[in-house]
Amino acid sequence: MLPGVATLAALVAVSHGAITGTRTTAAAAALCSQYAYQSANGYELLNNLWGIGTATSGSQCTNYDGPVNSGIAFSSTWTWQGDQNTVKSYIYAGRQFTRKKVSEIRSLPTTVQWSYNTTNHRANVAYDIFTSTDPNHANSSGDFELMIWLERYGGIWPITDSSTGSPAASVKVAGYTWDLFTGYNGAMRVYSFVVPKGSPIYSFTADVKEFFNYLKTNQNFPESQQYMLIYQFGTEAFVGGPTKFTVSKFQADVN
Repeated sequence: MLPGVATLAALVAVSHGAITGTRTTAAAAALCSQYAYQSANGYELLNNLWGIGTATSGSQCTNYDGPVNSGIAFSSTWTWQGDQNTVKSYIYAGRQFTRKKVSEIRSLPTTVQWSYNTTNHRANVAYDIFTSTDPNHANSSGDFELMIWLERYGGIWPITDSSTGSPAASVKVAGYTWDLFTGYNGAMRVYSFVVPKGSPIYSFTADVKEFFNYLKTNQNFPESQQYMLIYQFGTEAFVGGPTKFTVSKFQADVN
């Protein structure tokens, strides 16, 4: 396997969901503690230093930058040292919604605009969604995981069954071309739609339901049995920095 594949398979899925954290108000200061959390404008924001135990040094603080129309703006400054193949955090904003089966969801419209001010790091920028047959399942894992990578830095790789790191297919979904990687994280099936190298998407508008439609048709995804647990966007930080991740707008809905 390529460097990082095995560690991602072991670590990525336990990272993403919000757990209990330090809750703050909309006017609060930066979120700097491990699970510092804020709820505003129908979204949750989590600093989420879930992998800090593998860091030898570093820090991270995330800021709620205010509402943007029906969405949210946020930013995070981080620097991490330590094992370059392990995730230190998944900084994210997630849409708050009532869980329902994927088959009952008509659309998942979203828009995001983001940037990094440097490239001296190992990280991705990605949507992350978990589904489960259990509507009360924790939102940090599931039976299935859908990731949509808009960029990756420093040679990191998604979870994959391929020993060479090659994608399972090149596909077109929601008007964009993706490398599709498939694999398992324990018992959880993981599908990662990754932008081709050198083709980052800094401004993304799509209906994420189209990705589920593709998986239903081409990967036998059982949408009538799976509840959508979480709808989040952010960045997985491995090592590097100091760097600043800025999301000038993240908007998402579950219809």
